[in-house]
Amino acid sequence: MKKTGKITICAMMAALASALMLTSYFPYLTYAIPAVAGLFMMVVVIETDIKWATVTYIASAIIVFIMAEPEAKMLYVLFFGYYPIVKSLLERLRSRVAEYLLKFLVFNASVIVAYLLMSELLGISINEMGGFGKYTALVMLAAGNIVFPIYDIAVAQVARFYIVRVHPAVAKTFKF
Repeated sequence: MKKTGKITICAMMAALASALMLTSYFPYLTYAIPAVAGLFMMVVVIETDIKWATVTYIASAIIVFIMAEPEAKMLYVLFFGYYPIVKSLLERLRSRVAEYLLKFLVFNASVIVAYLLMSELLGISINEMGGFGKYTALVMLAAGNIVFPIYDIAVAQVARFYIVRVHPAVAKTFKF
């Protein structure tokens, strides 16, 4: 693909991710929208490469950081926005055990950093949510570790669908 085609795809995906993140202001979309918006980085990985996807993520993260709802922007910037890129790198490892250990390490580190930033910078106390008291953060982290593999599988399935159904049309349009 020519450089102009790569720039076009990257700009489109950054714009789509950023525009989608604006809908995070609607109630109940705070957690779902960042997960979906991150899938646009998967498209960039498939159509170009890791370098272009990383630059696209940085551009979209800057826009999202300026415009999106506070909790949703933290989730996008600190995990969902770059996870498809990291996933594509980790899936190149020969060891499936190492791959999944590193995926869980990235997820847990991201969640902990997001929790600390939200509590310190935004004043959001997760322990005041739900009925678990001082254990709320641990319960939510445990729940996240149960849901994370489902998200990982979903990203892989969306990538397969994209490659089989959408990529041929994109390839024709950009004439690779």
